[in-house]
Amino acid sequence: MFSSAVQPPLVSLFSSTGSDPLTLFSSHTDKSLPADSCICLLNDSTSLPHPPPPATLVSLDDGQDPDRPDYELNQTVLHMQSPVLRTTYVRCPPLGQRERGRGRRVREGDLGLEHPWIHLQVRNLHREWSFEVGIVDQSGREGIVRCSTFQREPRLQLTKSPLLHLPLSFPSPVSRPLTSWSTITLNLPSLLPHFSSASLIRVRETSGNAEDDVDEQDSDVSHVFDGPRRAAVPSGTYSHVSYVKVYATCRLRRIWLTENDPRQKLPWEFELYAA
Repeated sequence: MFSSAVQPPLVSLFSSTGSDPLTLFSSHTDKSLPADSCICLLNDSTSLPHPPPPATLVSLDDGQDPDRPDYELNQTVLHMQSPVLRTTYVRCPPLGQRERGRGRRVREGDLGLEHPWIHLQVRNLHREWSFEVGIVDQSGREGIVRCSTFQREPRLQLTKSPLLHLPLSFPSPVSRPLTSWSTITLNLPSLLPHFSSASLIRVRETSGNAEDDVDEQDSDVSHVFDGPRRAAVPSGTYSHVSYVKVYATCRLRRIWLTENDPRQKLPWEFELYAA
């Protein structure tokens, strides 16, 4: 998608305040849950406009001290919700795109962005949430990095598609954060060595919890390469990001990639401002 383009030091993939926020994304909701599964744009401070019926917004009450401040944004944000996490998501690039990658392999929906840092601005809605990033090494081997609030310890799965599943936690309510909004930052090259960590390998277990695993068949790497279904484990030098996928339930303001670490000065519009 961007492999042949000149890539500036900062690339914004998603901005909820843009004129067409999802122009680079495909979105998917659960048609079997029309009242509970939805993706819509609304104002964070007012939760308006309401999504089209029969969808009903989840309650934002986290059950904590009502006197505790929770600053909201007086801005349009993307609201994503579903009781079944893996069935409601947005993905960049959109599914169905095909692009000739480096070498002889053909990728479906490959971003081709070479930036080592990815950042997401999200609001914690006090429900399970997950996002994932496809990363590719210099030899064209691809793996998934998935971060989930329901994951309790790091786990590596090497069946079909290499999957590094990492725990994710928002600030605890007892720490009395001023807002439910957070900026999550990952350094992607630093995660590549973990795909070769024997101590993280787990035999796949069936837990009976629909949210305990977003199964491999729901991931985007198992069908990407021509040839055997078992993908080679990525290692060595980082090359680029192949895709970004964000699942329900959360509110999303911005996704961007940078060449430099989080200490770099960002444009003012990347900052969070309370209502």
